[in-house]
Amino acid sequence: MGGMNIMLFHSTYGLRPAVHAAADRLRAAGHEVRVPDLFEGHTFETQAEAQAYREELGKDELLKRAVLAAAPYSEQGLVYAGFSLGAAVAQTLALGDEKARGLLLFHGTSDLAENASTDELPVQLHVADPDASETHDWLNSWYLEMRRAGADVEIYRYPGAGHLFTDEGLPDYDEKAAELAWKVALGFLATL
Repeated sequence: MGGMNIMLFHSTYGLRPAVHAAADRLRAAGHEVRVPDLFEGHTFETQAEAQAYREELGKDELLKRAVLAAAPYSEQGLVYAGFSLGAAVAQTLALGDEKARGLLLFHGTSDLAENASTDELPVQLHVADPDASETHDWLNSWYLEMRRAGADVEIYRYPGAGHLFTDEGLPDYDEKAAELAWKVALGFLATL
């Protein structure tokens, strides 16, 4: 199996070093990775700053930028991936792209459109447990909706980890959980 074409979306903190490190990790496993900057160079240290910028930008503009970044490559069959906010963006794009090969979500999910449907899209989610942004009730209903839409979903939970536990530049970082998540994620990509 050759490597995948991966479109990797950053979190609400912007295109931080950890996102480039994640891309390098994926490249080292033989994948081609693109890391679009949806915030045009802005990065943030705090959730509050990030939130303010995101609200100013607006959800439609954010998705428009993501779609424009992915569009030139979608013919090849992309794997969409992302962290937190970027995972929500990745999910929205993957469900709207019939050529999508897979969806790899770290720390985040998104609502599904009413008519979302996919043909057995392989989906893997890595999430802290508990996670205030991704509660058990929400994830249970998300899982059922994704299954109903035709996705093939696996959820991996990491007890005691912080929300963005794969980003070593943030207080949430949990090395053990992060390494385990990457090991499982790279295994998943190898099966696509």
